[in-house]
Amino acid sequence: MGTASVLVVDDEPKIRDLVGSYLEREGYSVFQAENGQEALEMAMRMDPDLIVLDLMLPDIAGEEVARSLREGSGVPIIMLTAKSSEDDRVTGLRIGADDYLVKPFSPRELVERVKAVLRRAGAETSAGHVTSLDEGSLTIDRESRDVVCNGRSVSLTRSEFDLLGALASRPGRVFSRYELVTRVQGYDYEGYERTIDAHVKNLRRKLGEHPKDPRYVVTVPGVGYKLGVKADA
Repeated sequence: MGTASVLVVDDEPKIRDLVGSYLEREGYSVFQAENGQEALEMAMRMDPDLIVLDLMLPDIAGEEVARSLREGSGVPIIMLTAKSSEDDRVTGLRIGADDYLVKPFSPRELVERVKAVLRRAGAETSAGHVTSLDEGSLTIDRESRDVVCNGRSVSLTRSEFDLLGALASRPGRVFSRYELVTRVQGYDYEGYERTIDAHVKNLRRKLGEHPKDPRYVVTVPGVGYKLGVKADA
């Protein structure tokens, strides 16, 4: 496997250089962008393996940059922001972020989160990597990370795919929010239950689910979520 590339987007040169030096020390190839427009252009041109994205940019809000990226790419995104409320974190995750770090942050912690997100993104899957459910209406290919729902290809973020994959590993089994947070984030993510709710909302929308009567991702009140369809024999 080649060297993973990381695009660091921040309008503060000191932060870009600090983050870049820590990542380069770990063997990553690092590119830098100082504003949103440059970030979008570099992301298209260089196709990085991961983007570290500050939300407070001088030209285009980081949230808008993330939305633009998500229109055509599942590249992992770690958001950096001075906004620390739970609502802000949930908003970032709804946009499609894979992780969220509040400023001021530890560069060492950021490096570990980059490693964790990339590890999840490139994780090898076991044999029998294609799961077919509900008489073929939903298929999940863990090797190519492709999802097809009712004959339509569905583009998911890393976290959304990992959430669906976790539920599909045991159709009908109820997973608690905490369990899903741990599976999707790859470590104890401080138990923010609403992060999973945000991912579920995005996932349902992309699968064409009716929010009040979902067929695939079903809420179990007071417990968590389950996959509401059976695996094909």
